Amino acid sequence: MELKALPTDIVSSDSRAVLGHIKLDRSLYPGTYVDIDGQTYQILVRRHQYQLKLGRYYLHKAIVHVKETTVPEERTLLKGTWVIGDITCTYNARSELMRCAINPSGPCGECTHYEPAKS
Repeated sequence: MELKALPTDIVSSDSRAVLGHIKLDRSLYPGTYVDIDGQTYQILVRRHQYQLKLGRYYLHKAIVHVKETTVPEERTLLKGTWVIGDITCTYNARSELMRCAINPSGPCGECTHYEPAKS
């Protein structure tokens, strides 16, 4: 079975402006980074629109809401997911979207609240 490219709208979460229309042959999940016209964006939300044809619903297009960002330097692959920040710290959120509650913008190396995680 051949995978079809899904029409996808890229929408800025700040201004709600459509940044572009692209066709993707892969799914974009929240936390994924994508480059559009030389600018890096992080996907925050993914939605789908369906269309009714001949009594059945078909996937029509995807809409992803993004924010402009840079790829963080402190990234670690943890159980198949990219996690930002220092995963040896107790306060690390172990998330693709947020570093931690205390110092969400980072960097972890200069954080005064660093506390080693208990095993």
